[in-house]
Amino acid sequence: MKNMSASRALLLLVVAMLLHLVTCTTTTTTTSTATSLHNTIIKAKTKTSSYPDFQLLNVKQAITETKIRPLKSSQYQELSMNIPNDSGSEGKQKLKLVHRDKVSFNKKFHNHSHDFHARMQRDVKRVVSLIRRVSSGSAASYGVEDFGSEVVSGMDQGSGEYFVRIGVGSPPRSQYMVIDSGSDIVWVQCKPCTQCYHQTDPLFDPADSASFMGVSCSSAVCDQVENAGCNSGRCRYEVSYGDGSSTKGTLALETLTLGRTVVQNVAIGCGHMNQGMFVGAAGLLGLGGGSMSFVGQLSSERGNAFSYCLVSRVTNSNGFLEFGSEAMPVGAAWIPLIRNPHSPSYYYIGLSGLGVGDMKVPISEDIFQLTELGNGGVVMDTGTAVTRFPTVAYEAFRDAFIDQTGNLPRASGVSIFDTCYNLFGFLSVRVPTVSFYFSGGPILTLPANNFLIPVDDAGTFCFAFAPSPSGLSILGNIQQEGIQISVDGANEFVGFGPNVC
Repeated sequence: MKNMSASRALLLLVVAMLLHLVTCTTTTTTTSTATSLHNTIIKAKTKTSSYPDFQLLNVKQAITETKIRPLKSSQYQELSMNIPNDSGSEGKQKLKLVHRDKVSFNKKFHNHSHDFHARMQRDVKRVVSLIRRVSSGSAASYGVEDFGSEVVSGMDQGSGEYFVRIGVGSPPRSQYMVIDSGSDIVWVQCKPCTQCYHQTDPLFDPADSASFMGVSCSSAVCDQVENAGCNSGRCRYEVSYGDGSSTKGTLALETLTLGRTVVQNVAIGCGHMNQGMFVGAAGLLGLGGGSMSFVGQLSSERGNAFSYCLVSRVTNSNGFLEFGSEAMPVGAAWIPLIRNPHSPSYYYIGLSGLGVGDMKVPISEDIFQLTELGNGGVVMDTGTAVTRFPTVAYEAFRDAFIDQTGNLPRASGVSIFDTCYNLFGFLSVRVPTVSFYFSGGPILTLPANNFLIPVDDAGTFCFAFAPSPSGLSILGNIQQEGIQISVDGANEFVGFGPNVC
């Protein structure tokens, strides 16, 4: 009898140990973004023990959030309001940024799977266009106080994923604008419109603006526009985004209002022929590295600096966009900004490796290097959703993740994703930490929601990375979500953290 009791006790002990090792937990606890960010942006030279080797993904919450309804039209006006100033300093404002998933442009229904597949289709076109532009290889300055806006995610239509609401003209007409860190022009659809796509707000009418002033063909501003032309003495512009989207029209100087800040004499495109994937937005606010981007036109007085925090696709929080050198946060992990003279519009950063769990994946650092000919490198892009790595790097990265998630039930690949899991019925699961090793030492570990995402509302989650069809790596907005990112163009640095959204 004693032997039977001992055997039973031993069996119970073994079962308890096995249950402890099972990573599919029934708790609903998940690592908060704020806490994980505090622990994950680390100036470290060693690859182990600097950060946790695992974290919890709250499956139930992620699935629930796929059913969140977009904002109603009655809520749109709130997007143009300023975010309260945390620092209390006058003149420093943040504008709201919103993900397109949260904005309903006359949608009759909201289906996460439908939105996901539409987003991936746009993303593939965006990447092809970006790679094509990269491989093919003095602006007026306007001094203003530091200012900004909240960022809205705009995933339902259009190639841009995040929207900001600003005023155009005098008096200002509120318009949704796609933000694009890889574009060097600001433009809006204008009357008279020969060809225009549907937008939420009324078309901008230059005749109603007291500050609208056309640019002549002989103007120095016209000389800075790529593919500039001339028609009846007016400077004409034409931009093609490579995914079927394009805008054509005349160049003008106009007043833009962001929150309480008024910026005069901004060179913008007044688009009379526009088509493509910007449906819902009135135009595009280019934040690229060139002189004609909105940031470039402010560079003399404001240090060519801006900071943004991309809101999560499914949370009820708002991201933000802020301009000016004073927007550069204290406490960020700073890495060098790399300029590619062959593609000056894009912001490149140095990446030395990738981590999964407590290991640095064996990938040659050369794979991520920008060559003298302008090939390769790592671009940060707000318009690309899914991070891409060259195929060799991606496969090693993916295989390391698969090796450490062998206990999770697999699912078939979905869209551009080849590594998916069936997490239906789980409340939360334990997943390995995913990290970016930046050149110079900082390590950024991502929140679980930034690399294992729901692709439907039935519990299918996928590893949110994909192979690049070239040697170019692209840091997409899914991986940037919730982390404050700052671009200090004057001092040539990019910062990560310390704030979250």
